Amino acid sequence: MSTLRLGISTCPNDTFAFHGLLTDRVDRRGLELTIELADIEELNRRVLADDIDVAKVSFHAALLCADEVVVLPSGSALGFGVGPVLLAARPGTRPADALPPGRPARVLAPGEHTTAALLYRLFHPGAGELEHVVFSDIMPALASGAADLGVCIHEGRFTYEEHGLELVEDLGATWERATSAPLPLGGIVARKRLGEELLRRVQAVVRDSLEYGLAHRAEALETMRRHAQEASDDVLYAHVDLYVNEWTRDLGTEGRRALAALAERAAAAGILPLGRTLTIAPP
Repeated sequence: MSTLRLGISTCPNDTFAFHGLLTDRVDRRGLELTIELADIEELNRRVLADDIDVAKVSFHAALLCADEVVVLPSGSALGFGVGPVLLAARPGTRPADALPPGRPARVLAPGEHTTAALLYRLFHPGAGELEHVVFSDIMPALASGAADLGVCIHEGRFTYEEHGLELVEDLGATWERATSAPLPLGGIVARKRLGEELLRRVQAVVRDSLEYGLAHRAEALETMRRHAQEASDDVLYAHVDLYVNEWTRDLGTEGRRALAALAERAAAAGILPLGRTLTIAPP
């Protein structure tokens, strides 16, 4: 069997969930795996380019290549109160504002294929001048005055006040009000061509690694620290407590409903084709 390339993001919920695999604490079930860590938008682009076998990606990106991938039941990030936040450099700034001298607001997002960028487009269509940068550059750009608004993900949800930034909108809360569904941010996808037997083993290894992290929280902290943008242990644990939940263990009926709602909303806005759906791999 050839080596499978597995990509995960550097955000704490992923390094926590994959701590068992990253440190060889769990049985790989005969799989030859090369594990790579990268920014979420880089992983999105690689999946869309068919340059990786299994990866954590934004559900926006997963929907764009839904004909070619399946979503694993375990490893997803979705829930209530988990959404990206829209931040401002100055109090009172809004996406539709025209700023002196009559220019549109400059809005930073963490990648055109991220679910965060999709949410901004759904709820603020055509507002501001949208630009995509690496997520870790957004808050510094806002704090320096180089941008007006930013869609912030990962640890920034917990630390933006320390950077002197203002909360304009919790985009996840806006989603919840509109859909009454948990917000599906991202999940583990695998190429359909791997076949059912291999997909089952990949799913089992992902689930085993997640369960190991949940049973060894203190041990997983060092792995999270190594890759996190923020150094505070309290922030890292707050991130895990929020993003690693019952739907991370298994998408379940509610998770599937949330994915369907995301696809329907994006299609209604003309961002995705009508009828686009994601296939969930066997458990």
